[in-house]
Amino acid sequence: MNKPTIPNPVFSEVLQHIQQARHKIFSQANTALIDLYWQIGLTISHKVQSQAWGKGVVTELAQYIAQNAPDVKGFSDKNLWRMKQFYETYQADEKLATLCRELPWTHNTIIFSRCKSVEERTYYLTIARSDRLSKRDLERQIDAAQFERSLLSAKLSPLARELHPDIQQTFKDQYVLEFLGLPETHSENDLQTPLIQHMKDFILERGRCYFSYCSLTIQPEQFQYEPCQID
Repeated sequence: MNKPTIPNPVFSEVLQHIQQARHKIFSQANTALIDLYWQIGLTISHKVQSQAWGKGVVTELAQYIAQNAPDVKGFSDKNLWRMKQFYETYQADEKLATLCRELPWTHNTIIFSRCKSVEERTYYLTIARSDRLSKRDLERQIDAAQFERSLLSAKLSPLARELHPDIQQTFKDQYVLEFLGLPETHSENDLQTPLIQHMKDFILERGRCYFSYCSLTIQPEQFQYEPCQID
C-alpha cells in the first residue's frame, strides 16, 4: 500500500502546471478540429453551389476518406453535411464563428441544428461556454426552452437583456419546474420537498443571476421560499 502523500506546496504547484497544460492542449486540439470541420464545410458548401454537388458526391467523398484513411473517424456523409450546415450557419457572423470554436463539436451540432435564430444561438453558445455545460445539461436547457423563458421572465438575465434590450418586462416570473413533477397548480408545501431534492437542477435552471433577484434561505428545520416581486 502506498503511503499517503504529505502535503507539499511544490507538489501542488507541479500538479497545477500539469492540469493547466492538459487544459491548454485540449483547448488547442478542439479549436484545430473545429477549424478543420469549418474548412471542410466551406469546401462542400462552395462545391454544392458552383458544381451542383449532391448527396451522391458527398457520399463518394466519405467513402474515399474511409478507404484512404481508415484510422480517421467522424467523416461519414451525414457528418460531412453537418459540417456544411455548420459553416453556412456561422460564416456571416464573425462573433459567433469565433465563439463556436470554444465548444466541442457535439455542443455545436446541438446548437446550430436546434436553434432557429441568431439570438438563440448566441444565448446557448454563451452559457455553454461560461457555465461549462455538459452535453446533457445543454440539451436539457434547450428542451426546457430556457431562452424563450428568459425573454418572458420579468427578471431577465444580463445576457438576455443584452440580446433584447427593448423587451417589455410585463410577464410574471417563471420557473422551469418540470423536473419536480409538480401539478400545474401547486402550493408552497408541494414545492418544498422536491425543490430541496433537486436544488442542483433548480440553480442551473435559474442561472447565475438567480441569487441577485431572489431570496433563498435554507435553515436546518425550515425551508423558506420567497418569490421575486414584480416591479
